[in-house]
Amino acid sequence: MRSIATLDLQYAHRFYGFKGEAQYLHGHTGVLTIEVEDTVEPGVNMVFPCNEIQKTAWSVLKNFDHALILRQDDPLLPAVLKVYEEQGIRNSAPQNQMKGPAFETELAKAYPECRLVVTKETLTVEGMIKIVYDLLKDKLNIAKITFTSGVNAASAEFKTHNQIDRCPLCGIALNENGICPKCGYKKGD
Repeated sequence: MRSIATLDLQYAHRFYGFKGEAQYLHGHTGVLTIEVEDTVEPGVNMVFPCNEIQKTAWSVLKNFDHALILRQDDPLLPAVLKVYEEQGIRNSAPQNQMKGPAFETELAKAYPECRLVVTKETLTVEGMIKIVYDLLKDKLNIAKITFTSGVNAASAEFKTHNQIDRCPLCGIALNENGICPKCGYKKGD
């Protein structure tokens, strides 16, 4: 069975090297849907609490919200970083409260203080799905991700493989010590 959570993301990007309207810097409202698959946890009668899926996903994905997303070879990137450096935004910006933890994967790198994400490939709806799965595959049993942005949409299904111990009292994942971070339940008690 699946629990399904949806997140909204506001972002700006462009398709560098593309011939058409998308080559210009423009913004989108994206809707990301994550489907988590597992057995129904008997104590709470659900697969995984949807608000916990949102919290887990948002902890990383908030770096994409109200962010500029550029491909690593886009000539705008050095200029944007230079301006942010000169303005004291890069590596400081204590007023930026919406940032998540910095990350760097094979597909993307987040500059949280700049609200900037740099991608290896052009950020299409398909590209976003690849990045999201890569960032969350070890945290959630993701069965399907759908991303819609404007009139564009894509989805991908994945084989679930994680054995995530969950709390029988509230359904969320236990931490590495077998303790529920929400209610304090300890595995084996």
